[in-house]
Amino acid sequence: MKYLEEFQNPELASGLLADIRATVTRPWALMEVCGGQTHTIIRHAIDQLLPDGVELIHGPGCPVCVTPLEMIDRALAIAARPDVVFCSFGDMLRVPGTDRDLFRVRGEGGDVRVVYSPLDALRIARDNPDREVVFFGIGFETTAPPNAMAVHQARKLGIRNFSMLVSHVRVPPAIEAIMASPDCRVQGFLAAGHVCSVMGTAEYPALAERHEVPIVVTGFEPLDILEGIRRTVRQLERGEHAVENAYARAVRPEGNPAARAMLEDVFEVTDRAWRGIGVIPQSGWRLSERYRDHDAEHRFDVTGITTREPAQCRSGEVLQGLLKPHQCEAFGTTCTPRTPLGATMVSSEGACAAYYLYRRLSTPPAPKEASRVG
Repeated sequence: MKYLEEFQNPELASGLLADIRATVTRPWALMEVCGGQTHTIIRHAIDQLLPDGVELIHGPGCPVCVTPLEMIDRALAIAARPDVVFCSFGDMLRVPGTDRDLFRVRGEGGDVRVVYSPLDALRIARDNPDREVVFFGIGFETTAPPNAMAVHQARKLGIRNFSMLVSHVRVPPAIEAIMASPDCRVQGFLAAGHVCSVMGTAEYPALAERHEVPIVVTGFEPLDILEGIRRTVRQLERGEHAVENAYARAVRPEGNPAARAMLEDVFEVTDRAWRGIGVIPQSGWRLSERYRDHDAEHRFDVTGITTREPAQCRSGEVLQGLLKPHQCEAFGTTCTPRTPLGATMVSSEGACAAYYLYRRLSTPPAPKEASRVG
């Protein structure tokens, strides 16, 4: 299959690893800000194949995981209303709120439905004009355009019983917040290729210059990851801090102009809370005034929410790259995919889920064999 098998070639991986080993002369800490990249790294043991001293830090790259607990609890309250059909992608249903999840709400009689597109929720609203239909719109810049299109279509078609609970977040402000943290160890970033395929790369040069860190736009297959690492450590060894595009088959500097125009029409930038991290200025989107009638936060006045994170859950530290999943005392014991304490264990892009799925339960020495890639 084009662009899949070719980017899992063990021989090419060996060549990239040899180049990385020949380049590195000192320890470096790199961060990927994409859950898909994290899963590729752990699945193929890429972090264990790298030279000693090159560390990959998993950043807040899982959109489900960074959705704040208050927003989850607000979604649960809306979904429990008898007049509401609550629509969501499947990976949100088991994300724990303060005392339950969407599966529990459905088991208690709530009309909670899994959809595969926000346009599916719009169709449900059109077919059920006597019900309020709410779509849970979360994610990074990647999923924001189709969600914006759904709201745009609802307004255009006059489907007034459709609304969206919006919790979209933006990557560049998160990188800014990470670099501003006094605990930051990150010296270079692997930027998420799918985000840049929508937004382009214009926001990254200022970040690279201000914090003197290389930022390399990277894809998702094993060879993509290795090439991103190779370019990043090459810059670090040379004392450079530029933005490079290692995912040119999908990313253009200008991104996707049509998608960006839709985002600018439907959304406006706002401060946004990130679960486990806190409020990051200008890091999210909300519906603009023109589309405010379709904003579920305004339509349903959910107040009096008191959130409570499990005391033993350390997913916030995992999301900040301060802790590897298996360093949490609850990992694999009281916290498993069947009994998750935090979203990082249940989401398909969560770092804890990756470590559990691929049995990265401890940190034994791993053989440095490129044949493991592929």
